[in-house]
Amino acid sequence: MPVLYIREASLYYNVQGSGVPIVFIHPPLLTSANFIYQVEELSKKYKIITFDIRGHGRSGYSKHSITYSLIVEDIIFLLDYLGIDKAFICGYSTGGSIVLEYLLNHSSRALGGIIISGMSEVDDLILKQRISLAVKIAKTKTMPFLSFAITWGNSDNRSIFRKMYKEALQGFAENIQQYYRYSLQYNCTAKLQNIDLPVLLVYGMKDKSFHKYAQILHAKLPNNQLLYLEKEKHQIPTKAATKLNEVINNFIKDLS
Repeated sequence: MPVLYIREASLYYNVQGSGVPIVFIHPPLLTSANFIYQVEELSKKYKIITFDIRGHGRSGYSKHSITYSLIVEDIIFLLDYLGIDKAFICGYSTGGSIVLEYLLNHSSRALGGIIISGMSEVDDLILKQRISLAVKIAKTKTMPFLSFAITWGNSDNRSIFRKMYKEALQGFAENIQQYYRYSLQYNCTAKLQNIDLPVLLVYGMKDKSFHKYAQILHAKLPNNQLLYLEKEKHQIPTKAATKLNEVINNFIKDLS
């Protein structure tokens, strides 16, 4: 199991394939297993890099509170370790916010961004309530319940569910809480015009509560492409993997 040690923390990572590198970032509680279909398919053409954020899955507990800047620093450290100068940075849901944080602070280390069902801020009541509830449930005794709900919702079959659930249970409640909690306070909307790299925005047509966030990013990012996937909801990496892999491939090909 490849593990990188960073400032008293252990970071599980996986690299598969060769070619243009793409780094994938998962949301709270979930792990790199969320991108199993991207690893399987896109690694035939690209170098796919996945990792478990500190305190999640097979990565170790983090003594430092989980923040987006800390996760970005870990990605830079990982890229340095792998000898990679630039990569496409791809994030799902709150992982999309980390993509924006990365592009705002380390644009020289990026080829572009890919945001799947993501946002630059959390400002609607329903989403705030959902995340706040997750913070309350993300405790040692209730982690199995939260892990079941989140991984079941992101699974397209029982085999994937078992894998995602098993890995989610390995996470540390305190670090998962920190990741959820930080997402409530993060807001980079006013800085979006400073990102001049190409960004692909991918959302489900049925994920209507996130269309607001899609439009914010589409309006404020200087160089972006917005795609809505027909008949799809929020959980695109697993439940619309074929469509997602195709649009990512086309996006990178068009920039070549």
